[in-house]
Parts: sequence; structure tokens; C-alpha cells
Amino acid sequence: MKYIVVLGDGMADYKLSELGGKTPLQAARKPHIDALAKKAEVGLCRTVPSGFKPGSDVANLSVLGYDPHDCYTGRSPLEALSIGIDLADTDVTLRCNLVTLSDEENYEDKTMLDYSAGEISTAEAAELIGFLKEHLDGERLTLYPGVSYRHCLVVGNGKTGHELTPPHDITNKPVRGHLPQGPEGELYRALMERSSALLRDHPINKARVAAGKNPANSIWLWGEGTRPALENFEEKFGKKGGVISAVDLVKGIGIGAGMRVIEVPGATGNYDTNFAGKAEAALEALLGGLDLVYIHMEAPDECGHQGDIAHKVYSIEQIDEKVVARLIEGLRAAGEQFRMLICPDHPTPIALRTHVSDPIPYLLYDSAAERGCGAAAYDEDSAAGTGIFVARGCDLMKKLLEI
Repeated sequence: MKYIVVLGDGMADYKLSELGGKTPLQAARKPHIDALAKKAEVGLCRTVPSGFKPGSDVANLSVLGYDPHDCYTGRSPLEALSIGIDLADTDVTLRCNLVTLSDEENYEDKTMLDYSAGEISTAEAAELIGFLKEHLDGERLTLYPGVSYRHCLVVGNGKTGHELTPPHDITNKPVRGHLPQGPEGELYRALMERSSALLRDHPINKARVAAGKNPANSIWLWGEGTRPALENFEEKFGKKGGVISAVDLVKGIGIGAGMRVIEVPGATGNYDTNFAGKAEAALEALLGGLDLVYIHMEAPDECGHQGDIAHKVYSIEQIDEKVVARLIEGLRAAGEQFRMLICPDHPTPIALRTHVSDPIPYLLYDSAAERGCGAAAYDEDSAAGTGIFVARGCDLMKKLLEI
């Protein structure tokens, strides 16, 4: 038996007038997923436990079978693992976004225009982070480049307990009232303000503005945490697992869990990602000895944050056509029985442009024991209509593996 998780990050949503009162899941043409729904268990699951913010960190940990109450130490440390940072017990890490702020002189008067600086390229970002390192690194502070707009700051002998706002939560809102607060809040605010002054006239930003792109004119610090300690996935569940993702966060979870991180050329973390390549890599890994592959696709989430309805629908359709259909075809051709879990980690409603803690719709299909539960399709309403509810997200993995 082979096991697959098809994770469409932020795929669930609210109904939109622009889609005729449908959600993107309902509006998308997804014949292969809907066909599975008729022969699968479809229901709702709460992936974000009470008391936790609805981040992709907590939600993906849950879907992978880890109870955040037991293992969650913050978002940034998981990304640090992916980047290859060797954290000391006394280190505190922070996610460091390159963002686009408006150009008011006073930093507190600025507005968060773009939490991703126009999806800045990794090459451009690496040069900007290298430039900032020359000016901001110090005895306790070290910047590390990541992918696109996502980077990391490590604070030696650091403190936790800060109020730090995710930048995607305040898109098109003033930053006033959302700047770092807490034991080292003054230091973090000073670093952000200093970065703004340094980046304002950098040649890369001048070139981006000339090309009609958003400049990366500040860093934004959030997602603090300390070194994580995840139980080894194979020891926990008795299955050899792998992770496919374009984002450092999910790769870091995989590394922390001792899973194989499978790289896919052309994986971008947005709607232009290599959907087909992810499916082929998953098939190769499964037929090559892995028991389970967790295929994470960030595209629906990014489109949710950007308010991009058309590409959110498109991303769901690509997951259906390029990923789910290919996995089914490849595993059946190889004579493999399989169980497949399809779900988001959390909803990212277009109307809100940020994550919410609402229960997510899930689909659990078993090729060896097809059984319907009354769902005619896979979407939010169909999942709610079956009356099936999983109270803890970490129990989804147990259901998938029949533990």
C-alpha cells in the first residue's frame, strides 16, 4: 500500500459573488478529484487547535500527524532547518520577509503594499540580503538568505514572547500598531527601519521600479521561535516518508521529521509552479521505495493572499489535472494499491487575504476499499453535508495510515 497527501495550501475559501456564489473549490473544474469524492470519505477537520494562530506551520504539522501542543516552537525555526542553519539552544530565529512598503518618511506611517515584494526572484533577494548582512549582522545577529522573499534572522541569546504580525495579515493596511512589541521589540523595529533606509536606493530596487515591479524596500520580522524537536516520522508511524514542496517551511518540517526532502526543478510556490514535475517526482519516490509522499502546493494560498480569484481556481484545476490524475494513473499502471488524502492545511479566503482557523474539507480515498459517504463532489459544502468531523488535525494521518 502506498500513501499520498495532496496538500493544496489555503485551498478552502468562502463563497464569492465573482464566482456566482461559489467557492474556488466549487467553481474549479476538477473531474478527477470529484470522481474520487463519490467513492471516498469526505468530511471536515480542524487543523488549527484552539489557542494557535492559523499559520501554515501549525496546520501542516497537524496534517503530517504532529500535535502542535507537543512540538510547536515557532515558524522560523522550521524554515531555518530547511536553509541549513545549525541552531543553538539559546538562539531565537525570526522569519525575515522582503516587503514593499509605501514611501512615507516616518516608518510608522507606511502601509504594507506587498508582503512578497512582487514575488522577488531568489537571485535578486540573495543580493539584497547579502547587502543587508554587511550593515546589520553583528555579535548576536545573523541574516541568512532563503527563497524569494522568505529569509531568516538568527538572534543569539535571544528572547521570545514578542507580538509580531505576519505581513500578509496587513496587506494594504498601515503598519502602525503592528510593529514588533516585547523584550527586544525596540531592536527589531530599529532593524526594520534601518533596512528601509539601506534598501531605498539600492540598484536592484531602482531597476525593479523602472521595470514596473514592486521594490523590496524593507525587511519585516515575524514568526519567532526556538530550535524544534520533532519525533522521527518513520519511528512514529512506521512508514518511510518524503516531502515535496517549494517553500522552506514545509521542507523544514520534513527535515525535522527525518523525512526525505525531494527537490523538483521549476517548483516556485505559486501558480506557475511545476505541478506535473511534483507528481512525477512523487511517483518516482513511491515506486522507488518510499511508503508515503506529502506533496505540498503553495499556489492556492499565495493566490488567496493576493486576492487573485482566477489563478486560485486555476491552481486547483492544475492540482486535479497535473497531480491527482497523474498519481492515480501512475500507481494503477504499476499495480499499486494506494490511499490518498486530499486537503488544504487551512482556508485562505480571497475576501480576507489571510488565513482563518475554520475546519478544512478533506477527502480520504482507498483504492482497495472504495466506499462513498454521500458526497457528490469535493468542496466545503459537500464536506459539511456528510456530517463527518475530525476534531484534531493530527488524527488525519492516523486515518490515512489506518492506525
